[in-house]
Amino acid sequence: MLTATRPETLATARYAKCIEASKRVRWEIERDVIRGRRFDTGCKFLPDALSMIDRLGFLTPDEARFLSQIQGRTYANMFALVERFIGAKVLELTEPHRLGDQVALEALVRLTDEEIKHQALFQQLDAMAAEQMPDGYRFVPRPNEVAQAVLAKSTWAVLALTLDIELFSLAHYRASIGPETAICPLWKDVFLFHWKEESQHAILDEMEWRREHARLSEAERDRGVDELIELVGAVDQTAQAQAAADADYFIANAGRRFGTEQEATLRDRLLAAYRWQYIVTGSREPRFAQVLGELTTPAQRRRIEQALAPIAEEVVQ
Repeated sequence: MLTATRPETLATARYAKCIEASKRVRWEIERDVIRGRRFDTGCKFLPDALSMIDRLGFLTPDEARFLSQIQGRTYANMFALVERFIGAKVLELTEPHRLGDQVALEALVRLTDEEIKHQALFQQLDAMAAEQMPDGYRFVPRPNEVAQAVLAKSTWAVLALTLDIELFSLAHYRASIGPETAICPLWKDVFLFHWKEESQHAILDEMEWRREHARLSEAERDRGVDELIELVGAVDQTAQAQAAADADYFIANAGRRFGTEQEATLRDRLLAAYRWQYIVTGSREPRFAQVLGELTTPAQRRRIEQALAPIAEEVVQ
């Protein structure tokens, strides 16, 4: 006689697979990633598919390379920023498992440990970049303040944003960074190793989001949708502030003066690139769209789409 597999058994098996993958791909910052290397400043850091620098036809090759390196430095700092609140939230999610499913507990503890390691890696990258780039670069957001603001939102909203971030980081590597042959080898390796661990993080994020969703009332889920929209707005404000700071830094160190129209175009395209990197690509990632579709009503999805539409429209202009 066949018996149905209990849902908690299936969940435990998925947690166990994430633990197995975590152990298999485990890496250390110095031993496996940095390996005593420095950045090759003769190369771009981000591919044009992410940076959109190929749309700035008035830049010389040296200027385009320098702007890519600025964007790459910000890209690393942005990941250090988001992993601050992701690690804190996942540590909070261990509470229900502490005297329950020990496999789930181990999987989430390992995720937290890896996110702390990723923060350390990206902070080290920023320090290394500072040694090879002109003085004056400024990362505007304050990680602890951002984390506190994000964690004040509902767990439903934070996990939705977290899954979005994890999935777009994977998509960026698969579609752009991994296939690119002309970017700095060290920079490319950083995101290869990051991708290896983020792959199982996305699975755990989805599991915990679904778990949280199942215990909420319809009203609580609806508030979660509103808070997700607020978080996306906060990401956009961060992108705007950092794009302005990076444009100022580039213009101050490019070695020549730009015309008024060129400077305006530069600022517009830099903001469009950041919106593309940190908002639009995640919202268009098929797996995220599928899960969001399963956990929201048509009316809720319309609210989210309406909030995203102005941002997406500016990116494609």
